[in-house]
Amino acid sequence: MSAADRRSCIEMVREAKASGARRQASCEVLEVSLRTVERWEKVPDQGDQRRGPVTACAHGLSEEEKQAMVKESSKPEYRDLSPWQIVARLADTGRYLGSESSFYRVLKRNDLLSHRHNSKPRVHHRPKDLAARNPNEIWSWDITYLNSPIRGAYYYLYLVEDIFSRMIVGWTIEEVESADHGGQLIDRICQEQGIAKGQLTLHSDNGGPMTGATMVATLERLGVIPSLSRPAVSDDNPYSESLFKTLKYRPSYPESAFSGIDQARQWVSRFVEWYNTEHLHSAIRFVTPGSRHLGEDPAILAKRSVVYEKAKRLNPRRWSGPIRNWSPITEVHLNPKKHQNEIQEEFTIDTPPLPMPRSKVSAVSEAVKPISNIDGGCPKNGLHRCPITNASDSGEGLPMPRNRLSDELRRSPLPSSKLRFERTAAYSASENLT
Repeated sequence: MSAADRRSCIEMVREAKASGARRQASCEVLEVSLRTVERWEKVPDQGDQRRGPVTACAHGLSEEEKQAMVKESSKPEYRDLSPWQIVARLADTGRYLGSESSFYRVLKRNDLLSHRHNSKPRVHHRPKDLAARNPNEIWSWDITYLNSPIRGAYYYLYLVEDIFSRMIVGWTIEEVESADHGGQLIDRICQEQGIAKGQLTLHSDNGGPMTGATMVATLERLGVIPSLSRPAVSDDNPYSESLFKTLKYRPSYPESAFSGIDQARQWVSRFVEWYNTEHLHSAIRFVTPGSRHLGEDPAILAKRSVVYEKAKRLNPRRWSGPIRNWSPITEVHLNPKKHQNEIQEEFTIDTPPLPMPRSKVSAVSEAVKPISNIDGGCPKNGLHRCPITNASDSGEGLPMPRNRLSDELRRSPLPSSKLRFERTAAYSASENLT
């Protein structure tokens, strides 16, 4: 770090301390050790004093040998191979330019380690951050397997969910997994929901039915904007994955398999009806997905808020703070970006005044405050103890036994260490005699 950066860091720590923050906390925000800042404060204008090695390694690679490694690695027959394979192939031709670690080090220094082709490597970009503020803006869909009577054969459940209301807007069960069935399902649901062109974004993973030609053509014809997850990243499609877990963890879900496709369709039909009209979803303030999809949740939540306000007025001492938050959720995000806190050049830290330091004895005594036993037993300090029914069994109220050695230590004017040694030897001798 340069001298200017060090001075800037010292000034920011001082400003934070003047605002009431601790130096240790300020250094943690700056990702610098407190001891390092204290060393910088002694000589603030001193820069990096490291000089590096004075002499070169006697048996190190020369520049000509390094250039030979780069030249060989860039040839058409070696440019798509790892250094391990390059060294082995060179050894087959009777040549040795260096070890695998030397090849790695030289290629990394010349930025040739990861990709040495003229073409650019494939890059998987994170899905776009999407936000739904109304129903029928963002749908999420996926396909899951349902066990059939035949081992190795499955029924395929196509399920489409609105992420704003969590309502299942459409589903179908087929014996094969194909883009044709997926396209027909999306076409039917869009007509039922009255989706206009450019209104809807459909998110899915990178499976074959989701990226097939029939599905792509259907989305283009309907004016639906596609959104795809990254390959092998299930977290990019969390709403459908969560819905499938809810479906398969229902108590009525068959433990072995469905007897036929008709039974599977009947069971999923009952599940969809329960999920949309009876299930109180925790992510939308415990209202049903169907009522939220129809816009009925604000009235339901307002009624709950009135009930809680009335309960608080009747018994205010039972409420240490505001009532439960029953306000409607107005925005739902799909694949939001994780915003990292960036350190600005100028900042102030506002912290509450620090409490007075306490002794270790008081802190420990508060930490081990006895907890009353519900069953009427003895007090507990976080340890497992048997309940005591008789006070005499626990020794409660009885005098503590006296120790002759400790009494002599308290009465003697000699240093405790010397007296302890002498009295211990005398006490041991007397015990042996008796």
